[in-house]
Amino acid sequence: MNEEHKSFFDKAWAMQHKIEEREQRIGKGKYGRVLKMARKPTNEEYEKTAKITGLGMILIGVLGFTIYIIRELVAPWILKALGY
Repeated sequence: MNEEHKSFFDKAWAMQHKIEEREQRIGKGKYGRVLKMARKPTNEEYEKTAKITGLGMILIGVLGFTIYIIRELVAPWILKALGY
């Protein structure tokens, strides 16, 4: 049967079969062991992870701002001192 002549239900069943095939393969690939061992983190683990992630974001922001300040304020001063 051509793709153009398939009914809505035929297309829906084909899509359902594709989804079911993908679902059956989950856990059998290279990440299968990780997925089987994975568990929901405890509240304490989640809080630690969130704090560390937030701290990392803040540090990266401070580093970026420092680089921006150096570029805007210090670099022109150095270039003027060198005569450029």
